[in-house]
Amino acid sequence: MELGSPHLTDGQFKAISRLVYDICGISLNNGKKSLVRARLMKRLRALRMQSFREYLRYLESEAGRGEIDFMIDVITTNKTNFFREIDHFDFLRTCVLPTLRGTRLRFWCAACSSGEEPYSLAMVLRESLIGMDWKDVRVLATDISTRMLKRARAASYTEEAVQEIPSPMRRKYFDIIQRDGQCYYMLKMNVRSLVSLGCLNLMGPWPMKGPFDVIFCRNVMIYFDRPTQQRLVQRFWELLRPEGYLFVGHSEGLSGVVHRFQYVQPAVYRK
Repeated sequence: MELGSPHLTDGQFKAISRLVYDICGISLNNGKKSLVRARLMKRLRALRMQSFREYLRYLESEAGRGEIDFMIDVITTNKTNFFREIDHFDFLRTCVLPTLRGTRLRFWCAACSSGEEPYSLAMVLRESLIGMDWKDVRVLATDISTRMLKRARAASYTEEAVQEIPSPMRRKYFDIIQRDGQCYYMLKMNVRSLVSLGCLNLMGPWPMKGPFDVIFCRNVMIYFDRPTQQRLVQRFWELLRPEGYLFVGHSEGLSGVVHRFQYVQPAVYRK
């Protein structure tokens, strides 16, 4: 069989789906079979394997333990951009930040991908949080993908990637650098220093104790089944301070989940 044409059987797809679900809670229905095959072909080529049967045997072996992270990485979706769903950041700036009291403020981006979301949040904090320089303010940014976290730590973005950032903010918070004949925008340390990046599987233990003032978990729960969403929302509730805010994606909402949050506006909830 040629390397370019391995067939993914229904049984192999179910085995992979079960493994992904058990590890990170992502539910892969039958409609995702072609997508999973296309993405895992990258791993078969990298490992010079001829079939998905060979790949599954490798995943189950001692030698293949490290491959599981790579598999999860290529299967998960990492679409993001600066100030995505801008009305969330507008609401944060106008309705949330003015109400926060105390000098210790904590924010969490629970699926930060390549960093655009937490850095957008950090820029909003720099722009709009009164008394920012004498407060203890931190943004925790976590993701299951080590590849995406590597990009986030580099904090270097293409000109296309920063187009959604208003020009005054680009000039204020980015340095323009040249690399390999291309122009890149490097975030300045006054933004980067607010953000702590870490690898975290939302289905596993959470080492942080909180409480958080704001949690962003946007466009993530759409990939989970209802029981997983239920558990996750409850854990967010427990980690938020009283009157803390949970932001989810506009395509998600909590209408199908039993919860104790107060609805504020689309995709925004308060404890």
